Amino acid sequence: MSTSYKATEIDSAYFITITIVGWVDVFTRLSQKMVIIDSFKYCQTQKGLTIFAYCLMSNHLHLFCRADGKYLLSEIMRDLKKFTSKKIIETMQSEPESRKEWMLDYFKKSCEHLAREQNYKVWQDGYHAEEVFSNKWIKEKINYVHQNPVKQKIVSEPEHYYFSSARNYADLECAIDVEVVFMG
Repeated sequence: MSTSYKATEIDSAYFITITIVGWVDVFTRLSQKMVIIDSFKYCQTQKGLTIFAYCLMSNHLHLFCRADGKYLLSEIMRDLKKFTSKKIIETMQSEPESRKEWMLDYFKKSCEHLAREQNYKVWQDGYHAEEVFSNKWIKEKINYVHQNPVKQKIVSEPEHYYFSSARNYADLECAIDVEVVFMG
Protein backbone atom coordinates (compact mmCIF):
# COMPACT_ATOMS: atom_id res chain seq x y z
CA MET A 1 0.00 0.00 0.00
CA SER A 2 1.27 3.48 -0.82
CA THR A 3 0.51 5.09 2.54
CA SER A 4 2.47 5.34 5.78
CA TYR A 5 -0.38 4.11 8.01
CA LYS A 6 -4.05 4.69 8.53
CA ALA A 7 -4.73 7.50 10.99
CA THR A 8 -7.84 7.21 13.11
CA GLU A 9 -7.32 10.12 15.51
CA ILE A 10 -6.00 13.47 14.36
CA ASP A 11 -4.92 16.32 16.65
CA SER A 12 -4.41 19.86 15.38
CA ALA A 13 -5.17 19.00 11.78
CA TYR A 14 -6.40 21.65 9.35
CA PHE A 15 -8.21 21.87 6.05
CA ILE A 16 -6.30 24.48 4.03
CA THR A 17 -6.98 26.17 0.72
CA ILE A 18 -4.26 28.13 -1.07
CA THR A 19 -5.18 30.10 -4.20
CA ILE A 20 -3.24 31.67 -7.07
CA VAL A 21 -3.78 35.46 -7.38
CA GLY A 22 -6.65 36.24 -9.71
CA TRP A 23 -7.43 32.52 -9.90
CA VAL A 24 -4.96 32.31 -12.82
CA ASP A 25 -4.70 28.74 -14.17
CA VAL A 26 -1.01 28.12 -13.50
CA PHE A 27 -1.14 24.36 -12.96
CA THR A 28 -2.01 23.34 -16.51
CA ARG A 29 1.49 22.08 -17.34
CA LEU A 30 3.03 18.99 -15.78
CA SER A 31 6.20 20.89 -14.83
CA GLN A 32 4.19 23.39 -12.77
CA LYS A 33 2.28 20.61 -11.03
CA MET A 34 5.57 18.92 -10.19
CA VAL A 35 6.78 22.11 -8.47
CA ILE A 36 3.96 21.61 -5.96
CA ILE A 37 4.38 17.83 -5.67
CA ASP A 38 8.14 18.10 -5.10
CA SER A 39 7.54 20.85 -2.53
CA PHE A 40 4.99 18.69 -0.70
CA LYS A 41 7.52 15.85 -0.56
CA TYR A 42 10.19 18.20 0.79
CA CYS A 43 7.83 19.56 3.46
CA GLN A 44 6.88 16.02 4.44
CA THR A 45 10.47 14.82 4.88
CA GLN A 46 12.20 17.99 6.07
CA LYS A 47 9.57 20.09 7.82
CA GLY A 48 7.26 17.51 9.40
CA LEU A 49 4.17 18.10 7.29
CA THR A 50 1.69 15.25 7.49
CA ILE A 51 -0.78 15.21 4.60
CA PHE A 52 -4.04 13.29 4.99
CA ALA A 53 -5.67 14.50 1.77
CA TYR A 54 -4.89 16.93 -1.02
CA CYS A 55 -5.96 17.99 -4.47
CA LEU A 56 -4.04 20.24 -6.84
CA MET A 57 -6.37 22.04 -9.21
CA SER A 58 -5.43 24.46 -12.02
CA ASN A 59 -5.46 27.56 -9.81
CA HIS A 60 -5.66 26.42 -6.18
CA LEU A 61 -4.88 23.54 -3.91
CA HIS A 62 -6.57 21.91 -0.96
CA LEU A 63 -4.69 20.24 1.88
CA PHE A 64 -5.94 18.36 4.89
CA CYS A 65 -2.81 18.28 7.01
CA ARG A 66 -0.99 18.90 10.27
CA ALA A 67 2.49 19.83 11.42
CA ASP A 68 4.38 17.41 13.67
CA GLY A 69 5.77 20.17 15.89
CA LYS A 70 9.19 20.57 14.26
CA TYR A 71 7.72 23.65 12.57
CA LEU A 72 4.41 25.41 13.02
CA LEU A 73 1.94 24.81 10.21
CA SER A 74 1.95 28.56 9.53
CA GLU A 75 5.74 28.42 9.03
CA ILE A 76 5.44 25.47 6.67
CA MET A 77 2.74 27.21 4.61
CA ARG A 78 4.76 30.44 4.50
CA ASP A 79 7.87 28.60 3.29
CA LEU A 80 5.91 26.46 0.83
CA LYS A 81 4.29 29.51 -0.75
CA LYS A 82 7.55 31.49 -0.85
CA PHE A 83 9.54 28.66 -2.43
CA THR A 84 6.86 27.58 -4.91
CA SER A 85 6.29 31.19 -6.00
CA LYS A 86 9.91 31.44 -7.07
CA LYS A 87 9.90 28.01 -8.72
CA ILE A 88 6.65 28.68 -10.58
CA ILE A 89 8.10 31.89 -12.04
CA GLU A 90 11.43 30.17 -12.89
CA THR A 91 9.59 27.29 -14.58
CA MET A 92 7.39 29.71 -16.50
CA GLN A 93 10.46 31.62 -17.72
CA SER A 94 12.52 28.56 -18.68
CA GLU A 95 9.94 26.26 -20.27
CA PRO A 96 7.46 26.65 -23.13
CA GLU A 97 4.35 28.44 -21.94
CA SER A 98 2.00 30.10 -24.42
CA ARG A 99 0.64 32.46 -21.76
CA LYS A 100 4.07 33.33 -20.31
CA GLU A 101 4.09 37.06 -21.04
CA TRP A 102 0.50 37.56 -19.92
CA MET A 103 0.98 35.62 -16.67
CA LEU A 104 4.31 37.22 -15.78
CA ASP A 105 2.79 40.65 -16.38
CA TYR A 106 -0.24 39.77 -14.24
CA PHE A 107 1.94 38.48 -11.37
CA LYS A 108 4.16 41.57 -11.62
CA LYS A 109 1.17 43.93 -11.45
CA SER A 110 -0.27 41.93 -8.54
CA CYS A 111 2.53 43.11 -6.25
CA GLU A 112 2.70 46.78 -7.26
CA HIS A 113 0.58 47.82 -4.26
CA LEU A 114 2.74 45.96 -1.71
CA ALA A 115 4.86 47.89 0.78
CA ARG A 116 7.73 45.41 0.52
CA GLU A 117 9.64 45.19 -2.73
CA GLN A 118 8.69 42.10 -4.69
CA ASN A 119 8.94 41.24 -8.39
CA TYR A 120 6.04 38.79 -8.69
CA LYS A 121 3.08 37.78 -6.56
CA VAL A 122 1.85 34.28 -7.37
CA TRP A 123 -0.23 33.24 -4.34
CA GLN A 124 -3.02 35.19 -2.69
CA ASP A 125 -2.11 36.46 0.77
CA GLY A 126 -2.43 33.99 3.60
CA TYR A 127 -4.37 30.80 3.29
CA HIS A 128 -7.78 29.64 4.36
CA ALA A 129 -7.44 27.18 7.27
CA GLU A 130 -10.22 25.41 9.14
CA GLU A 131 -9.40 23.32 12.19
CA VAL A 132 -10.73 19.78 12.18
CA PHE A 133 -13.38 19.22 14.82
CA SER A 134 -15.17 15.88 14.21
CA ASN A 135 -14.94 12.61 12.32
CA LYS A 136 -18.03 13.56 10.29
CA TRP A 137 -16.34 16.83 9.30
CA ILE A 138 -13.15 14.95 8.34
CA LYS A 139 -15.13 12.66 6.05
CA GLU A 140 -16.97 15.60 4.48
CA LYS A 141 -13.77 17.57 3.83
CA ILE A 142 -11.88 14.60 2.38
CA ASN A 143 -14.83 13.91 0.10
CA TYR A 144 -14.96 17.60 -0.88
CA VAL A 145 -11.23 17.60 -1.72
CA HIS A 146 -11.48 14.41 -3.77
CA GLN A 147 -14.63 15.52 -5.63
CA ASN A 148 -13.05 18.79 -6.90
CA PRO A 149 -11.83 17.38 -10.25
CA VAL A 150 -15.10 15.48 -10.71
CA LYS A 151 -17.17 18.64 -10.19
CA GLN A 152 -14.95 20.43 -12.73
CA LYS A 153 -15.55 17.57 -15.24
CA ILE A 154 -11.82 16.84 -15.44
CA VAL A 155 -12.44 13.18 -14.53
CA SER A 156 -15.51 11.05 -13.93
CA GLU A 157 -14.15 9.36 -10.78
CA PRO A 158 -12.00 11.01 -8.07
CA GLU A 159 -9.29 8.33 -8.21
CA HIS A 160 -8.77 9.00 -11.94
CA TYR A 161 -7.20 12.39 -11.14
CA TYR A 162 -3.48 11.88 -10.64
CA PHE A 163 -2.82 15.01 -8.55
CA SER A 164 -5.14 14.07 -5.72
CA SER A 165 -4.96 11.82 -2.69
CA ALA A 166 -8.10 10.06 -3.95
CA ARG A 167 -5.59 7.73 -5.63
CA ASN A 168 -4.00 6.98 -2.24
CA TYR A 169 -7.41 6.18 -0.78
CA ALA A 170 -8.09 3.84 -3.74
CA ASP A 171 -4.65 2.21 -3.27
CA LEU A 172 -3.44 3.30 -6.73
CA GLU A 173 -0.14 4.71 -7.94
CA CYS A 174 0.09 8.23 -6.60
CA ALA A 175 2.18 11.39 -6.77
CA ILE A 176 2.94 11.57 -3.03
CA ASP A 177 2.37 9.40 0.00
CA VAL A 178 -0.30 10.49 2.44
CA GLU A 179 -1.59 9.13 5.71
CA VAL A 180 -4.97 7.66 4.85
CA VAL A 181 -7.68 8.46 7.36
CA PHE A 182 -9.84 5.45 8.12
CA MET A 183 -13.39 6.57 7.42
CA GLY A 184 -15.21 3.30 8.17
